[in-house]
Amino acid sequence: MSDKILFGFHAVQARLRAAPTSVREVYVESARHDKRMQHFLASLARLNIEPRLVDKHRLDGLVGHSRHQGLAAVAGDIQLASSIDDVLENLVVPPLLLILDGVTDPHNLGACLRVADAAGVHAVIAPKDKAVGLNATVAKVASGAADHVPYIMVTNLARTLRELKEYDIWIVGTDEEGTTALHQGQFGGAMAWVMGAEGEGMRRLTRETCDELVNIPMAGSVASLNVSVAAGVCLFESVRQRGVQSAL
Repeated sequence: MSDKILFGFHAVQARLRAAPTSVREVYVESARHDKRMQHFLASLARLNIEPRLVDKHRLDGLVGHSRHQGLAAVAGDIQLASSIDDVLENLVVPPLLLILDGVTDPHNLGACLRVADAAGVHAVIAPKDKAVGLNATVAKVASGAADHVPYIMVTNLARTLRELKEYDIWIVGTDEEGTTALHQGQFGGAMAWVMGAEGEGMRRLTRETCDELVNIPMAGSVASLNVSVAAGVCLFESVRQRGVQSAL
């Protein structure tokens, strides 16, 4: 089991809530005595975790930058589903998946994981090439979602999309040239939403493997949305439609 560095209040507190025994060390900036830090130290005491008090420079070196809010932790991995088959075979509800093609920015991935967790997504899937892996920045931005939503990296994304179709999962890509507007389609069943990187969009083979291409109507002057915002809009349209179906 490999260790990872978590930093910032959201990421560290989310891990302590989800799997406190996975946290091996907690480092706290000795100069911070504010109320937020006092509350955090009190929560550590309730878990019988003794923090290591260090100066800011030690934290900077541990994390690799200074945006740690005076807090970092060393933690082991949490075992989530490691394959798509593991995810799908244990579901008793229609799958809802998020597929990211070409998302290389850790802030974007972290935000996508956070949105996915909020929408009840069962897994986020990305290709191993041209994609960012889970790292400390992703974990901080995801605010704990990285510990709950499986992030599965695959060798061949187009082949994975074809395999998902064998599970009767409808593959829908978002594209400004899509022929269906988001609020005109039927997206409440077994779904995989495919998002491309901002600017470049989906790769050609990914686009061609989708069952349907959908556009998000834009009323303002901007031409596109950040990938995490677009993911949230589409995922929660599926959530809304599922809610309407369950109420019928």
